Amino acid sequence: MTQRTWLITGASRGFGAEIAKAVLAAGDRLIATARNQADLQQFATNKNVLVLSMDVTDETQVKAAIATSLEEFGQIDVLVNNAGFGLLGAVEECSAEEVESVYRTNVFGLLNVTRAVLPSMRQNRSGHIINLSSIGGYRSYPGWGVYGSTKFAVEGITEALHYELAPLGIHATVVEPGFFRTNFLDGSSLRQSRIQIPDYAETVGKTRDGAVEHNYKQPGDPIKLAQAILEIVNTDEPPLRLPLGTDTLQAIAKKNAYVEQETQKWRTLAESTDYR
Repeated sequence: MTQRTWLITGASRGFGAEIAKAVLAAGDRLIATARNQADLQQFATNKNVLVLSMDVTDETQVKAAIATSLEEFGQIDVLVNNAGFGLLGAVEECSAEEVESVYRTNVFGLLNVTRAVLPSMRQNRSGHIINLSSIGGYRSYPGWGVYGSTKFAVEGITEALHYELAPLGIHATVVEPGFFRTNFLDGSSLRQSRIQIPDYAETVGKTRDGAVEHNYKQPGDPIKLAQAILEIVNTDEPPLRLPLGTDTLQAIAKKNAYVEQETQKWRTLAESTDYR
């Protein structure tokens, strides 16, 4: 099998670090990026690795990093848009500044990197873009509304990319992990809204308590997630969506059943709006 070159954003910890380790174990080349290059030292001594500082919210820095990557390795075969963080708070509690911050990284940052990488993939008529979403990008929950909305955006972007890029020989997959045992619920990856309104104690308050209770007790194994990513890259027809974890599968089934039930209940009204 030909040696591939992967670019992974947010490679210093969590899913990014585990996918990076799996990539190197498979014998592929790695471009590992993070805001701070010093956080990538675990990969720096490997001859198959290029480590770069890249703040995904800085489009100029992103373009420079991609140019350096292409100069070093010639091409990028797989892009893993993993960089991101969580925001926990009721929709009303999240300030404009907090909302804009999470969108800058989770959505606009992903777009910055994707736009910078796609010209070389289009030229080669090959490549695979893998965007990390969440079960929160398929079904929203109290306290996760704003964060989930960024992942809903990632889902929509990836679905469009799938259809836009397929004729060019490029794949696009959105990965929907459930709760995995990473540092996502720590302060390093999860921000809390500064405002907390007592009226939301029974909804968002319980979500906050659950985040503390389940930290490092999540059911998903991030090492197995990394292997799943490698598996879909090695297939001829990778999926558009890849839900990972039994909790994700249950949540998807529950939402699909609810949507079907509600659609049937209101079908007559829905059909009544056509011109006749």
